[in-house]
Amino acid sequence: MTAVDFTSFVDRLADASGETILPFFRTALAVENKKAGGFDPVTAADRAAENAMRTLIRKSFPAHGILGEEYGSEHTDAEYVWVLDPIDGTKSFIAGMVAWGTLIGLMRFGEPVFGMMHQPFTRERFSGDNGAARYRGPAGNRDLRVRACAALSDALLFTTSPLLMNEADRAAFRKVEDAVKLSRYGGDCYAYCMLAAGQIDLIVETEIKPHDIVPLIPIVAGAGGIVTTWDNGPAQAGGRIVVAGDRRVHQAALAMLNG
Repeated sequence: MTAVDFTSFVDRLADASGETILPFFRTALAVENKKAGGFDPVTAADRAAENAMRTLIRKSFPAHGILGEEYGSEHTDAEYVWVLDPIDGTKSFIAGMVAWGTLIGLMRFGEPVFGMMHQPFTRERFSGDNGAARYRGPAGNRDLRVRACAALSDALLFTTSPLLMNEADRAAFRKVEDAVKLSRYGGDCYAYCMLAAGQIDLIVETEIKPHDIVPLIPIVAGAGGIVTTWDNGPAQAGGRIVVAGDRRVHQAALAMLNG
């Protein structure tokens, strides 16, 4: 059995989570803070959507494991493990902005094999299986492909926020930021999908959790991009992440971040 056998089920998960989340969007919903000494918001929409997806997974594939942002892990030693982030970009969500999405990933033997980012408000789905990546939405259905970018001086760079980085990482990031043509903040999962769609060239992040990145790796890789840690290792465990559409920009960014 390969990951492609699960594509219709991923659509069911996306439907269920989207139907759960949308009634909460742009309403006066209560927000809790999960982080002492900072702000890491969670809402009833996050929890309800993850519950809906977990219920479907347990019913359809009881032998599969699950790793989710809100309710932790279960059976993560299974051959197949689902990785869920019900609302990636909760800070945008509570502000009424659209730069958020539901992340649904599937790992097999510890490797990301399928991923989807679903934005139910804009009715867009970005998916990938490492070999190809696809867009479905109001703009029609099409394959995703990264764009060529020869140098950092030509690159459009995104990060969620330099304020999330420690002082040393922020200083390294600033070197890359000073070298690119344009840098922008925000976007969360949406930025990764725009990189896969050939709209931007580089993403540099820190403090990434597995549920933030695992579902996005097959999308970016399927579109021809590259996702690694700052030390050029596998990215599924999270941490400090570099994502690029062109390997030349990726290598240049790594050299500067580690220089």
